[in-house]
Amino acid sequence: MAQHLRVYQSLWAMERRRPDKQEWSLEDQLTMIRDAGFDGCGVRFVERPYASKVTDFLRANGMTWQAQCYPRTVDDLRPVLDLVAELGADHVNLQPDIRPARLHDCIPIVDGWRRLAREAGVPVHIETHRDRMTTDLFFTLELLDCFPDLRLTADISHYVVGREFAWPIDETAHRQIRRVLDQSWGIHGRVASREQIQIQLSFPHMQHWVDLFMGWWEYAIRSWRKRADQDAVLTFLCELGPPEYAITGADGYELSDRWAEALWMKDAIRALWARIEAEG
Repeated sequence: MAQHLRVYQSLWAMERRRPDKQEWSLEDQLTMIRDAGFDGCGVRFVERPYASKVTDFLRANGMTWQAQCYPRTVDDLRPVLDLVAELGADHVNLQPDIRPARLHDCIPIVDGWRRLAREAGVPVHIETHRDRMTTDLFFTLELLDCFPDLRLTADISHYVVGREFAWPIDETAHRQIRRVLDQSWGIHGRVASREQIQIQLSFPHMQHWVDLFMGWWEYAIRSWRKRADQDAVLTFLCELGPPEYAITGADGYELSDRWAEALWMKDAIRALWARIEAEG
């Protein structure tokens, strides 16, 4: 077997939050994702009825999913792993919903999550995200020093805006981001600038930021392919969020077509993967 890529769409990113209150139903969202050719979804594994309904649809359509959760304690992960045992998932994406000020306070929590993951036999990736344990880039780098084999999900948009990387990006910042990517086993796709957590992919004057992230994602894919088993699966979650992640005009409507941009991202990542794979 060969390594392969799964491109997912975030269900959170399917929320519209328009002034006219028009939303797609969950069934419409899932049908759109299927018909657009995504491999699956990121699914909140917090409420069983929701997770069950979504995974029933995905399974019936030959699709897969990652289980997303937001634990605040070690034991908060237990019901998530129990639900994964029942419904399945290719891995758990864990947003650590705590904000320790000291690295020392993180150690027993991360140790506990890793122990539960080993006992359950379920891969668990810790996401880099603002307002979480991993909110700060420097703090996360220290966390990696403490846990050299820690598996991350890289959402590096948070570090670009959080650290306000100046343009052009200097080598120190590149090196710090590459350190995160070298321990990442999944990717969440969003493009940030130093001032905005999510810029419009389709706007020409934003292209330099899009190119920057595509270069980092290329590095992440190449790094993962060297580390992962020959039959391993890499997941890339397109996660262009609704307002106020998405920028709106004075009328409250978004300035670009976020769904069209998600489709562009899906195709761009698959083309990038194909180019890397063709190199052998």
